[in-house]
Amino acid sequence: MRDIKIPEQRHPEKQRRADSPQPKKPHWIRVKAPGGKGYAETAKIMRENRLVTVCEEAGCPNVGECWSQGHATMMIMGEVCTRACTFCNIATGKPPEDLDAFEPGRVAHAVEKLGLNHVVITSVDRDDVEDGGADHFAQTIRAIRHRSPATTIEILTPDFIKCAPDALETVVEARPDVFNHNLETVPGLYPEVRPGARYFHSLRLLQRVKELDPRMFTKSGIMVGLGEDRQSVMQVMDDMRAADIDFLTIGQYLQPTPKHHGVDRFVTPDEFAAYEKAAFGKGFLMVSATPLTRSSYHAGDDFARLRAAREARLSTA
Repeated sequence: MRDIKIPEQRHPEKQRRADSPQPKKPHWIRVKAPGGKGYAETAKIMRENRLVTVCEEAGCPNVGECWSQGHATMMIMGEVCTRACTFCNIATGKPPEDLDAFEPGRVAHAVEKLGLNHVVITSVDRDDVEDGGADHFAQTIRAIRHRSPATTIEILTPDFIKCAPDALETVVEARPDVFNHNLETVPGLYPEVRPGARYFHSLRLLQRVKELDPRMFTKSGIMVGLGEDRQSVMQVMDDMRAADIDFLTIGQYLQPTPKHHGVDRFVTPDEFAAYEKAAFGKGFLMVSATPLTRSSYHAGDDFARLRAAREARLSTA
């Protein structure tokens, strides 16, 4: 597999101040308030197992729909992140606690209780931990496999940028079905949106997963509406394909609070459809590009389509 070489950005992206006026939210991204029996039952299982979910912490607009179906994305390693990305609503600072050795077991119990066919496990960044939480991810994967062997597992990991090189190997060796790490935005916006991350490092992380296990599905996503242009999004798609990423997600950025990075604009459904068509044309096995797309939104159904797409491609190779 060839190394990734990305051309220098010739058109710096716009940066929108968080205190600038925000455009009115269009009808196509408005959702119903969460509630109902299924939602309450999912919430109860999360509380009984003392689990944190990214659905709540990040203020996901799809929480009502997903939780009503018993689908919750569990966030391991606490609820305080050591990074300070300007798009993210998760609390930042120094985590008050060490990693909880019993958390993987509680996650596995919740997965079994919910009867999930497919589960997404994510985490905060833990730069204060030597391996960035890699072994904690591996233990969680193994615990789920033990209690729910038929459940497919998707992980959404940090970039492990401050860890020893073998941190990634630890996670891959636990054999999740999908390894997801989001690029989040175009490289020109990284200094403003992801100041603690490095675009090239994240791409190389995903490329390395494929080198370690060519059969493992890789996935990554970006948000639009942060100030990027179409040309830069197209370049990110090309960069992802150079890293042999299988699955691309693109969703609309929504500003969590006035203190966060502002919304530059709301991308129309037609533009999302054009991005999806372009991405499939570039060779992705699976693409989800809608205003409400998030990494774990409809992840189980998308995984089934992803697997079918690989089988179809292999049968015609």
